[in-house]
Formats: sequence, structure tokens, C-alpha cells
Amino acid sequence: MKLQNKVALVTGGGTGIGRACTLALAREGAAVIVNYSRSRDDAEQTALEARGRGARALAVQASVASDSEIRALMERVESEFGRLDILVNNAGTTSFVPHEDLDGLTEEKWDEVMAVNVKGAFFASRAAVKLMLRNDGGSIVNVASIAGTTGLGSSVAYCASKAAMLSITKSLARVLAPRIRVNSVSPGLVMTRWVSGWDRFIEANVRATPMQRAAQPEDIADAVVFLSTGTSFITGQNLIVDGGKTLC
Repeated sequence: MKLQNKVALVTGGGTGIGRACTLALAREGAAVIVNYSRSRDDAEQTALEARGRGARALAVQASVASDSEIRALMERVESEFGRLDILVNNAGTTSFVPHEDLDGLTEEKWDEVMAVNVKGAFFASRAAVKLMLRNDGGSIVNVASIAGTTGLGSSVAYCASKAAMLSITKSLARVLAPRIRVNSVSPGLVMTRWVSGWDRFIEANVRATPMQRAAQPEDIADAVVFLSTGTSFITGQNLIVDGGKTLC
């Protein structure tokens, strides 16, 4: 197992892509911290499944949009595990607002999306760096979206937030090298509860995707694990995992 004696933190780690990342990292031997904001039962269940795979696992509540809560989370990680090697910035939110409905994207909705997706990724990375540097360095992987490069997605705010994550990835990769690598993955359509009930949307996307299917959370987790453990000379890069959708 590649991650024996390593510790990984996944924000929003109890559901969807985050859950898949947590379990994949646990399978590789890492101890895992499952961060959640509201989905306590899901996070506890994910931690239980990780322990069933032989990993040490802990579910911890914290809002990534709160700097103080994130700092407290890192203090908990340090006290419980003594180190941090991998951070997956997966926690995210959106508001489904048609792009042409400019007035529908209220200031409140804009601020919520930016607070979680952008501030959250930065706050978590900043807090993690100090702990990573006390040991052997580490790897940060930001879960962005093809919406950050195409400008197409659930709302203008969501697209802008994911574009900001890509920029943060590059900026942090420069300043944290060589001891900490920072990369991102950009999924296309992923079969999570976010798209539950959107059958026509899913069908249209699948038809326009060369691989002729939507991604499963595990497809994204594979890319996250690769950037975390499968390479040592990649930083500042964005790995698109969309089945070829953006080729069309």
C-alpha cells in the first residue's frame, strides 16, 4: 500500500466524490479524516467503511468557509494523528440559476458559492501547509470542474468559483514547491446526488461525451489518488476527467 503511515484529509468527504476519495485513499493505507459541514450521518458511515478497510478514520465537523473552524480542524488532525500528508479540497456548493437569469443570482447566492468553493479551498490549504511542513511535505489536490474552463455549469457563480480554484492551484504550486505539490482535477458530469432527477440533462451530456457515459465518483477518486501518490514531479496542473466531453 502506497500510503502506509500517511494521513489524508478530505473536505466534504462523506458523500459523492469526497466519499470515493476517502475510501480510495484508505484502500491505499492512509489514515483518513472525513470532514463534513452538515452531512454527519454520511460522514460517520464513510469513516466506518474506511475502518472496515483497515484504515484509521475519523469524521470531523467544520465549515470550510470559516477560517477559525478550519484552523480548529487542523489542530484536531495534529492532536489525533500528528501529521498531514494529503489534503483533498473537495467541499463545494452551488446554486442552480440559469446563466441568462442575471437577477436570479442574488448577492447571497454568489457569496455562499464563493465562500465554500474559493475561500474554503484557500483556508484549508493555508492551514494544512504548516502541518505538512513539519514532516515530509505533502500534496494538495483541488476538486475543480470543467465549468471553470468552459464557463458552462449550474450558475455563473459556480463557474467563476471553479475558475478561481484553478488559479489558486497555480499560485500555491509556485509558492509551496518543492516540498508541497498542488494540483487540481476537473470533472465533467459525475453521477452524484447533485444531478439526481436531472434525467434529460444526463442523457444529453452522455450523448455529447465520446466515452458515452457519465463519470462515477470513483473515476474522479482515481485521478485524485494518482496526483496524491502516483507521481512526484507534477505540480500546478489541472487534470480534466470528463470522458472527452470538452473535446466536442
